Amino acid sequence: MPRLILLLAIGLAVWIIYQRIKAMPPQQRKPAYLKLGIGLLVVVVVVGVVSGRMHWLSAAITGALVGAIRLLPVLAQLFPVFQQIRRQSGGPGGTSRSEVETAILKMVLDHESGDLSGEVLAGDFAGRGLDSLDQADLETLLAYCRSQDLDSARLLESYLQRRFGADWGGDYTPPSDSGSDMSTSEALAILGLEAGADKQAIVDAHRKLMQKLHPDRGGNDYLAAKLNQAKDTLLG
Repeated sequence: MPRLILLLAIGLAVWIIYQRIKAMPPQQRKPAYLKLGIGLLVVVVVVGVVSGRMHWLSAAITGALVGAIRLLPVLAQLFPVFQQIRRQSGGPGGTSRSEVETAILKMVLDHESGDLSGEVLAGDFAGRGLDSLDQADLETLLAYCRSQDLDSARLLESYLQRRFGADWGGDYTPPSDSGSDMSTSEALAILGLEAGADKQAIVDAHRKLMQKLHPDRGGNDYLAAKLNQAKDTLLG
């Protein structure tokens, strides 16, 4: 009976966590599912060892695999060779991230995970990362952006939509009528390309990022417009 109660408790906990993951924004689900899988593997190993059904060597191997998976991000930061491999995964002439910068914000898209992160460049929150701000702080920042720079406001709305999903139901800022030109270096940063990228690399990068930042996939019209402008700038 105690064993059955334990299994029921574990099953209930997994179901609750699964439901919470389903409610997350799309770009946050993959790492959350990975953590859930690792957690289940650890539970299985512990139960197997305690019950005597799993040999200690098998448990050690499983534990080593779990540890290796969890250490991969750390290894990628510590050893330049891993960073180089990650950058090469972006394709010929490409990098592993894209950058969009406005007067108030600098936003970065990770090509592998699809995560959107950023830094505040001006105002009361200058120097802070967007991930360190709660929803109330971000909405205060949004009000500041709307009063100072509409492009920054629309960029921040993209982040809010991807981070909070349906939980953020704010109104969207109308497009800016500045019509400013985009420099080649800015276009390359947006598409995650390096100088000298050929036409095929530009087209491929644009297509790949549009699949991640399309409004139907957690992006919005502002991000899509930036990608299109970057492509047009580089292709002349």
